[in-house]
Amino acid sequence: MNFLVTGGAGFIGSHVCERLLEFGHAVWALDDLNDFYDPNIKRQTLEEIKAKSYRFTFVEGDLLDAKLVKELFESVQFDQIIHLAARAGVRPSLQEPALYQRVNVEGTTLLLEAARHVGVKKVTIASSSSVYGVNAKVPFSEDDPIFSPISPYAASKLACEALGHVYHHVYGMDVAMLRFFTVYGPRQRPDLAIHKFSRLIYFNKPVPVYGDGTTARDYTYVSDIVEGVIAVTKKEFGYKIFNLGESQTVRLSHLIDLLEKAFAKKAIIEPQPPQAGDVPITYANIGKARSLLGYSPSVKIEQGIPLFVEWFKQSVTRG
Repeated sequence: MNFLVTGGAGFIGSHVCERLLEFGHAVWALDDLNDFYDPNIKRQTLEEIKAKSYRFTFVEGDLLDAKLVKELFESVQFDQIIHLAARAGVRPSLQEPALYQRVNVEGTTLLLEAARHVGVKKVTIASSSSVYGVNAKVPFSEDDPIFSPISPYAASKLACEALGHVYHHVYGMDVAMLRFFTVYGPRQRPDLAIHKFSRLIYFNKPVPVYGDGTTARDYTYVSDIVEGVIAVTKKEFGYKIFNLGESQTVRLSHLIDLLEKAFAKKAIIEPQPPQAGDVPITYANIGKARSLLGYSPSVKIEQGIPLFVEWFKQSVTRG
């Protein structure tokens, strides 16, 4: 099949591209290589993927460039779209809410419109656990009420979920929304906690800890996320929302303990006040994904952190 993966040069997107290529599919990756973090990191990732398969094509471009998107859809007959491109991150969204709305909401609309006009019927879209906001009920289930987002990023993802339902209901498209829970692993963005903390511990710099260390996250290793994404591409659902997480919560203090163990050195802790937009806990109920997708995450945090640290050390050595 022909797959379009938006955000295909990024953290999750690059792994999804590689997995699709392993299955023998042809993959086009659309990415604007923006400067949210060093674009050279993405370029290096693209070279790694290109070296593995001739069936990989990279298209550099902005999702908001309607002309480019239209021409791409007219030049290639895509069977499915995996839409991972977005402005990411809760904290950065607090500084640029309008940018997040444009890229995440308007960009998703332009993509769905392009797909509709050429008859692409199946679209898989990345959402986020952040849509749950401050949810008193744990673990979080797909049918929980989610009307209280606490960041522009979360609000933009909620809007994308609504758009997905519209395009299913009105235009008959098969749309799956995937709520990712704190993904980590090789190629993780440098601004995310595990990567950021690793860099600071490795170089003996202070590690900022917001709050008292009791905030908890459902950290999910990237290979488990990818298997969930691939499972969605193999079935039709009409319109469905799936949690993709590890279904295990890890406190921030324990995460730092695991990093210290993997690096065999102590972190220099720098206490900070709680951050606006942060939720106290994320915790996925993955019963629906288990039942309908056969989703079965296998990499626990105690395994995943040493794997990440091994990759991190190699990446530092490579420069």
